[in-house]
Order: sequence, then structure tokens, then C-alpha cells
Amino acid sequence: MLLDLHGGDVWAWQKRISGTCPGIEEGAAIAVVVNGQSHPADRVRDTFSATVPLRPGNNTVQAVADLGNAIVESSRVVYTVPLAPRPVARIRAEVAADGVHLDGSISEPADVDTAPVVGYVWSVRRSYPGQTLSFAPDETANQSDQPAVDLSATMLTLPVPDEDGEYCIALTVTGEQGRQDTATVMLAVAEGHARMVNPISERAAWTHGASVYGVIVRNFGPDGFRSVVDRLDDLADLGISALWLAPINVTVPGDFGYGIVDYFGVRPEYGTLEDFRYLVQEAHARNIRVLMDIVPNHTSIEHPYYRDADRHGPASTYYSFYDRDEGGQATHYFGWTHLPNLNFDNPEVRRFMTEALMFWVRELDVDGFRLDVAWGIERRCPEFWPEFSAEFKRMKPDGLLIAEASARDPFYVNNGFDAAYDWTDELGVWAWTEVFAGEAPTSSGMIEALTYSDGGGYDPNSLIFRFLNNNDTGPRFITTHGIDSYRVASAMLLTLPGLPCVYTGDEVGAEYEPYATDGPIDWTDRHGLRPHFRKLIRLRQELPGLRSPTWTPLMCEPADQILGFTRSEDAGGSPVLVLLNFSSEAAVATLPSSELSEAIKASGTMTDLYRGDSVSPGAGVSAGIPMPPWGIRVLTPA
Repeated sequence: MLLDLHGGDVWAWQKRISGTCPGIEEGAAIAVVVNGQSHPADRVRDTFSATVPLRPGNNTVQAVADLGNAIVESSRVVYTVPLAPRPVARIRAEVAADGVHLDGSISEPADVDTAPVVGYVWSVRRSYPGQTLSFAPDETANQSDQPAVDLSATMLTLPVPDEDGEYCIALTVTGEQGRQDTATVMLAVAEGHARMVNPISERAAWTHGASVYGVIVRNFGPDGFRSVVDRLDDLADLGISALWLAPINVTVPGDFGYGIVDYFGVRPEYGTLEDFRYLVQEAHARNIRVLMDIVPNHTSIEHPYYRDADRHGPASTYYSFYDRDEGGQATHYFGWTHLPNLNFDNPEVRRFMTEALMFWVRELDVDGFRLDVAWGIERRCPEFWPEFSAEFKRMKPDGLLIAEASARDPFYVNNGFDAAYDWTDELGVWAWTEVFAGEAPTSSGMIEALTYSDGGGYDPNSLIFRFLNNNDTGPRFITTHGIDSYRVASAMLLTLPGLPCVYTGDEVGAEYEPYATDGPIDWTDRHGLRPHFRKLIRLRQELPGLRSPTWTPLMCEPADQILGFTRSEDAGGSPVLVLLNFSSEAAVATLPSSELSEAIKASGTMTDLYRGDSVSPGAGVSAGIPMPPWGIRVLTPA
């Protein structure tokens, strides 16, 4: 007798075990024995199979045929279940006249041993890292005349916080065997009115006006994660809201990181898991979130699962973990033959990848992901993304998910992603590529690229992830286009709606290529760019108009030099008028009066928050605003 598979990891609590039994008489009873427990098998001629339960850790499996006068046994194989039998915390929440009603009784027992939930602990924090609010019984009593809140109750009612903002209310449940799980819901309070936030269709408020900083750990310094920690104060001073870490998982030596061989470990040259935990904690202490760049679409061919499948073929437990063509060959995209696609039609693969991603949320407290080749999984198994985003937002409703995919495709924002790329319809093609192909961008060309006018526009609900540089853009923008154009283009990046990315060294004009530069970059700010970036990032945080999701492009003159747009006052405060001169020639910018808001048209004097001066255009702004060579103006009515 033979078993079809030779054992390995199983990302499920049961598995269909099959094999062949040539020569075993038809009437013989065949069973699959798991950890000493016998399970009858179904037989069809010379094959047998049985679905058997598995327990956490190692499981010894063997097929046994009882011939009456003899016992025939297969060889033993070991299946290892890496899953933890956790309970599942769930919260039903609603806002009522007397406060926020919370019900944790809908939490579920562990999915394998059905161990019941025996403990409940509630906590409340502001919707940014490190800001826990104490609703301990004595403090709750001081906040109101109501009785103290029992934070160990299955259900409770919390008073609505007095201050406007978003609040995360977490429930940690403990199962009978001591295992825990946490779920979180988000409450928004504005002008005394409270409501529960739907994290699948709504983004957390902190993302409005946020700026992300792309971190290549190996380029920060010689000490891996510690070198990143050493620069956290500088990044906090710059005004950065979140770090996007280039891949830190174990990969093939010398690889940038997108060929993962261990989803649960970090590259040893960067440090240990504890070093990474320290980085996350130190970032949170500065109100900076941490996002990881992870590749769920494919593994490296050096991943143990692929190596086993390549060596043993269909006899490998992991053969079906990989997407295959009609000839049984692993599929891949483009020329990436070293990066085989995973098979998300396999439920074990979906569970494996969900557990791999959520490991970093549960154990290291990361705040979200930039998910590489998100478009690839959408092509092959689109149902995975709503499944995963629901699980992620169950734990981190104020987290951030960025899809490496075009923001022009509504699929991503409709299925739990918060942001997607500033791409055209063609994979990997930056929307601004053609605009910057010439000597200077034209106003009409830039507006067409930014609004995607020929294709119907970007999805209005998507937070467009914008960049001048990232890991895939080759030579840095400053190298290709020069310091003057770079300064103006970065002002455009940081004043447009969306989620701007400042990449490693952008704020000092570093020149390197991500895939070709292994060691630390030169952090010398030769062009005095850091104050420029700091000012614009701070304005983005402080001005309601720059936090708005809307903008109005203006057909300014001279059109071959000036790009102008207004940022809406729908978020409160004054409108913002941005004027950018992409030329070495001074100009007087004239604006179409019909496209300006009444507040701007009525303004006799406008304050330039970037340059620190004022302009008085005389008979209305349409009369003209002087623009110096490569000039930048961020104007509000005085």
C-alpha cells in the first residue's frame, strides 16, 4: 500500500488522504490511522481515500488494510499543522442615545477543538499608535455619573468621548486553553455626534493629509533595522505618517526581496524579529505607522514548498500550492521564471497566506501592507482579496492596505484596499511618464495624465498612491530631470490629492538605483531639499484644503510653463491655490476666472504659505500672479 503524498505542512484542520492498494482483496477493510486513531477509508478498485482530522503540530499518518488473517500497512508520513487553534473575537457595535453599545458574545470558539471563550478584555485608544485611553472603572466613574464600566464584561456600554476624532475599541478574548484573539471596531466622533465606521468602505481619518515614506532598509545604514530606528526622529520631524518598508522577509541572498523563501522570518542581515519589533514600537512612539511590503502572489523557486514540489512532482504535498498550466508547469508573469505563482484556488494556500500576513499584525503590530502584484491574484482568484481585507480590518480597522495595481480599476477600493497606484491601464506604467518625457511638462498634458480624462477618470473612492520615485522607477527623478524640475515636481506630488510617497533619500536628493545599490546611500542634503519637503508635508497636514480628496485643474497661461490647480474647501477652512512653474523662465500666471472659487476671486491679497510672502494681483487673481523661474506658490486668501 502507498500513500499519494509524502507529508509536509497542512494549512487546514483536516485533509483528504488518498493512496493506492493494488493486490489488496476487495473485501478488506482499509483505514487511515492518524495519531493512533483509525478512520475508515472509501475504496474504488485499487485506490482509497479518507478525510481525516489533524491536530496542531506533527501528525503521524498511515494507511492500514485488515485482511482478516494479516495486516498490511503503508509507510508512515508526517503532516505538520502550523495553525494555532485560536478563538475568533467579534464585536457587534452600535451607537445609541446612552452611549456606544458593544457586544462581544458573538465571538467564536476555536475552529478545531471548539474550546469556548472564557475571558473578555476591552480597551479603547485613539486612532493612532501608542495612544491608549484608559476607561478603567475608577476613571470611567469620574468621567460621568454613570456606574463604572466593567471592562471584563461580555457586553458593555461606553460613553461617547467628548473630543472629536476616531477611536478604536478593541476586544481581546481568551479561550479555555489560554489562547487569545483580538478584534477592533472604530468609532468616529464629530461635533458631538458619533457613528461606527465601516473600515471596508471607509478610510481612517489619519490617511487624509498623510505622507508615506518608502524605506529600503539596506540603504539606511549598516545596522539594518537599527539604522532605520536611528532616523526615526528625522522622519517624524519631516512629518511622515507611515513607513513603507521594502521587503524584509527572508529571501535569496543578494535579492532585493520579492523572492520570498520564508514569510514568517526577517532577513538576518537586517536583524532579528525582536529588532523589528523594536522598530515598530519606536515608530509608534512617534505616531508613525509601519507598513510591510509583502508578496502574496508568488514565492521564490528556493522556497521550501516549491523545492519540494519541484523534486517530487504530484507526490509533493505542495504540488497543488502552485498555479499550473495544462502541461503541469508552474505559471509565472513576464519573464519571472524564478517567481512561480501560487494557486489561490487551493483553500490551503489562501489560509497559508492569510496566516502569513496576519502574523505580522498579531505578533509585531504592523499597521498594514503594500501588497506586491495584487493585480496577479485579482486575475486568478479575485475572491481572495475581500476575504483577506475583511480579516485584516477585523483586527486593524484603522490600518492601510495599498494594492500594487492601478487606481483606475475600481476592484481594489471596492474590496477593502485603501489605495492603489498612480498607473495607466498598462501594468507598471506611471501615469506621468509621457508628461515628463520631454524637456518640461505642459499644463494640458499634466492635467490629462492626472485626471485620466480619456479613460473616464480614476475611481473617485480610491486613495491614489502617487510617487516620483519608488523601487521600480530606476534612476532617481533628480538624476533624470535635474534639481529644478525635481523641486517643482515634488511640490506637485505633495499638494495633489491622494497618498504621496517620499522614497528613501528623496528629501536630500539622493541619487542611486534601488536594485543596484546594496549599501547605505549618501544622506548629505546638497541641494537644501529637506526644508522644502518638510514645509510641504506640514502644509499638507495642516491645511484642510490640502487634505481634501478633490481638486480642480486650471488652464493657466502660459500653458507651456504653468500648472495650476485649486484644492477644495469642502473639508473646511480656506481654499488653496497651487501654482507651479516648470520652466527656467519667469512668468506671470493668468488664471481663468470662471474656474476659481468666489473666495479666491474676492481676495485682494493672497498669502503664499510656501514662500512666506503675499501677492496682490490687483483687479482679481485673473489679472496675473508673478511666478519666478521654477517657482512654487501655495496660496490662500489673506
